[in-house]
Amino acid sequence: MQDTYKHILLILVLSLVTKFGLAQTGQIRGVVLDQDNNEAIPFANILVIGTNTGTSASFDGNFTLENIQAGYVQLQVSSVGYTPILTAALFVTNSNSPFIEIKLQANENLLDEVEVKVKPFQKREESPISMQSITTREIESNPGSNRDISRVIQSFPGVGSTPAFRNDVIIRGGGPSEIRFFLDGIEIPVLNHFSTQGASGGPVGIINADFIRSVDFYSSAFPASKYNALSGILDFQQKEGSKDKTNLQATLGASEAALTLDGPLGDKTSYIFSVRQSYLQFLFSAIGLPFLPTFSDYQLKVKTNLDTKNQFTLISIGSLDHLTLNTGIKNPSPEQQYILSQIPVNNQWSYTIGLVYKHFFENGYHTFVLSRNMLNNEFFKYPDNDENLERSFDYISTEAENKFRYELNFRKNGIKYNLSSNLEYAKYSNQTAQQVFTSDSLINFKYATYLNIFKYGLSGQATKRFLDSRLLLSLGIRFDANNYNENTSNLFNQFSPRFSSSYSLSDKSFLNAGVGRYFQQAAYTTLGFRNNAGTLVNLQDARFIGLNQYNLGIEHRFSEKVLLSLEGFYKDYFQYPIDLVSGASLANQGAAYSSVAGAAPVTFTGKGRSYGFEILNRWNYETFSVLASYTYVQSLFTDLSGSFIPSSWDSKHLLSITGSKELKKDWRIGFKWRFVGGLPYTPFDLETSSNVQAWDAIGQAYLDYSRLNSERFAAFHQLDLRIDKNYFFKKWTLMLYIDIQNAYNFKNIGQDIIVREKNTDGTFATTNDGTKYILQSIANTSGTVLPTVGIMIKL
Repeated sequence: MQDTYKHILLILVLSLVTKFGLAQTGQIRGVVLDQDNNEAIPFANILVIGTNTGTSASFDGNFTLENIQAGYVQLQVSSVGYTPILTAALFVTNSNSPFIEIKLQANENLLDEVEVKVKPFQKREESPISMQSITTREIESNPGSNRDISRVIQSFPGVGSTPAFRNDVIIRGGGPSEIRFFLDGIEIPVLNHFSTQGASGGPVGIINADFIRSVDFYSSAFPASKYNALSGILDFQQKEGSKDKTNLQATLGASEAALTLDGPLGDKTSYIFSVRQSYLQFLFSAIGLPFLPTFSDYQLKVKTNLDTKNQFTLISIGSLDHLTLNTGIKNPSPEQQYILSQIPVNNQWSYTIGLVYKHFFENGYHTFVLSRNMLNNEFFKYPDNDENLERSFDYISTEAENKFRYELNFRKNGIKYNLSSNLEYAKYSNQTAQQVFTSDSLINFKYATYLNIFKYGLSGQATKRFLDSRLLLSLGIRFDANNYNENTSNLFNQFSPRFSSSYSLSDKSFLNAGVGRYFQQAAYTTLGFRNNAGTLVNLQDARFIGLNQYNLGIEHRFSEKVLLSLEGFYKDYFQYPIDLVSGASLANQGAAYSSVAGAAPVTFTGKGRSYGFEILNRWNYETFSVLASYTYVQSLFTDLSGSFIPSSWDSKHLLSITGSKELKKDWRIGFKWRFVGGLPYTPFDLETSSNVQAWDAIGQAYLDYSRLNSERFAAFHQLDLRIDKNYFFKKWTLMLYIDIQNAYNFKNIGQDIIVREKNTDGTFATTNDGTKYILQSIANTSGTVLPTVGIMIKL
């Protein structure tokens, strides 16, 4: 049967090639503008890298490049008095002309000449250290990632992962709750389907890769205008819609189908819109998996240029998720029985919508951002999935935030200034009914909470070059507060200065450094937690979580295509919440399926430290690229006694090698190999777990927190492969890929699965007059060769 499908696909492709013929060239349209005031840069030079094809911009900055070889291309753009740049890769087809808005930065040292030597691997002036730029080409071609940015960044230094096939972003030993995401300047709190509330992870990302132009990834040295993050920021820049005609792209991937439209809406407005729908539930049901997820999402960008001085951008993104249980499985295996007993039903939806207005003046611009985001999250669970019984877990929660932010960017006397302020109004609600087994007794825990929180902040940053631009210095300060309690309402309690620098030892070598203090508000799940009496138990003690981070690095650019860097880091956490029930730092939470992070009584006395170094080697040639990174990291957080314990992200060693090669006739091959050192884990408390009341309350075994993270898994490693083939026809484009995850079938050994033994009649076996279950440990191995096929059509 599989051979038959292969033959049908081959015949279809060959017939299409014969019928329509191949067309190998396309065009690029765009405009070159001053980064500070948005004025057109006339007569700028635009060159297609690796070719002799080029052109000059018109008086109004517009340009068109004709007869461009189909596929990914980069442009080198230069003009007198401006620093030249190399654009992110653009995908060119004959049927779809990409439009690009190119911003050049004025450079007083280049007023008398055109500097045509482009500096590769460019970074933001405010963040010369701990920052990487990721292009569309790297996202599209990254093996094993399924075009999901949260998995793509696992190739970069400092980024950890788990063998659980989730999208948790774990940076330099910090937890997945310590990351923030921005989409064209608008914060999007939810990045994944089936998102873990109070953290950032989930199994599938909601951002459609068709929208992404580039991503700035910060692991430290955050710009002062970015806030409420400790370990990382992902800043997405989206593509522009076509100015010429309506384009359509249809995608059939490993788990979902997608449709993307873009085009003009009049002379001054363009749009790009997509919808996606999963079909995993049909596949999972057919192969007998015990859970059935389904998800859908949408994404929208509309941009209007009223004139050269005024610009509006509307952004929106949303998701709808349902996870049900496949309780119709006959004679479930112990593994299926384990999953069915502990996973709850989950219904979740989220959206973000925002408007960005920019007004440009002679040497800068004002930015006004108004946005709203909301998450609705529901879990429920019946004991042994018997709906005739009372629910053992019933949870519904909403988080809604209304945000306003103002930024002023301008240059004066060679100094770049950024001033910002923000005001937010948040509403959080939570209704929880749960059976909790503690102190050898079962408690029916029930509460409802409603919070209204005002948040506010101020920041400023100044950046300047000295010594003929060899020395770059950037100084920023930030203040944040909210009205939750007396501790959090004082702006000066959250004073966060930051400083970064870069010194050119030579034209090819740079010494970079950064130091900063960062604050993050505790999760709403923590701030809104109540006891059975209805008391906000964390109200008096709550504080912002704090971090001091220090970075020092050196990088050498062997050529315009090859970079090698070494960077050391030290992270010093303070005021980290510790769970008063388990005694464990909340830094260990956030990477479990169907969970809520941070919902517990806590003390904000925890400390943590994470330190290590990173090595990065990048090769970016026109037809060949390699990204190799190694990170050594140790991550420790205090427990309730004050002892430093290895965190759940203390992997020690992270190694990743990713490469791709462009072949003739529009073929591309790629690979990614990653190694993650064994992560710590906490053994089970089998005595408590065997208690019938205890087990029935949560449907799974209990952890023994007196031995928190005292054991360690074996190391995890995996090889992913990918093959792409593009067909460029006269009026449309066909893109095919085969992605093979875990190509050599590595078997990961996880923590044993604990299940209850059954009697011959199907009832659960007990002892001690029916008060104790008889438990059984089953080896837990995961990992299989996972091939997927993707089909994309551009019209």
